Amino acid sequence: MHNIIDTAVEAGSFKTLVAAVTAAGLVDTLNGTGPFTVFAPTDDAFAKLPAGTLESLLADVPKLKSILTYHVVAGKVMAADVMGLNGKSAKTVNGADVTISTDDGVKLNGTSKVVKTDIECTNGVIHVIDTVILPA
Repeated sequence: MHNIIDTAVEAGSFKTLVAAVTAAGLVDTLNGTGPFTVFAPTDDAFAKLPAGTLESLLADVPKLKSILTYHVVAGKVMAADVMGLNGKSAKTVNGADVTISTDDGVKLNGTSKVVKTDIECTNGVIHVIDTVILPA
């Protein structure tokens, strides 16, 4: 079992996320003891962003850091725990809340579907999402 960053690198479908985390200077944080719950957008999720969005975020480190930390919740929250949170919200590391719906699978903010759950890491857990979530 690896930490969150090594697990994401090894998976091969999070190249954009790993590049963004590196650009934002968050690698050491996500290599820390945690535990963290990371809602990890795939490369396909980043590809859904409007043209030029990713490039502008990579050039705006504070905004990039804000968006990336919006995908992280302190603590280790497994899928079974999330199922009891329908209609509730969770405080992200960024400080803003993300809303959780379990009516039709698990969705964050009504738009991002959790497509794979409970990828356990030494310092937390990864849940894979199909859409990048943005703070209000």
